[in-house]
Amino acid sequence: MAGLWFEQLEPGLRVEHAITRTVTETDNVLFTTMTMNPQPLHLDAEFAARTEFGRPLVNSLFTLGLVVGLAVPELTLGTTVANLGFSRVDFPAPVFAGDTIHVVTDVLSRPGTGIVTFEHRGLNQRDETVCLAVRAAMMLCQPDQGQPGRDM
Repeated sequence: MAGLWFEQLEPGLRVEHAITRTVTETDNVLFTTMTMNPQPLHLDAEFAARTEFGRPLVNSLFTLGLVVGLAVPELTLGTTVANLGFSRVDFPAPVFAGDTIHVVTDVLSRPGTGIVTFEHRGLNQRDETVCLAVRAAMMLCQPDQGQPGRDM
């Protein structure tokens, strides 16, 4: 199990996640069509060419999912109970097919309830922030050493 337990997620902990991911045009088209989003800015190269961006933008909800997903192996893999919600999501710069995203996560708070607040920052290959997401997650506490382990 790679995730961290509640007790290990101290405020101030910063994790620079090891896995990166280059976004493809296929990622964008599949996600956009699977979620029934007909926005031509994501799907129509001719339409997008006439915008300030000059080319299709990657669907921002794909970007959000990717940023959180890239953080899972080092933080919450096998140690989370539930994602409780997002208090903030910002997309300060666009993502385009061909951009490679990496993630840095800071633990902001850990009240004594098993709930941790994470701030995930997705950055592109130029270290521009493309997504900032603050979310709360309910985390498992580390099992007692004298107790039998839990099966998951």
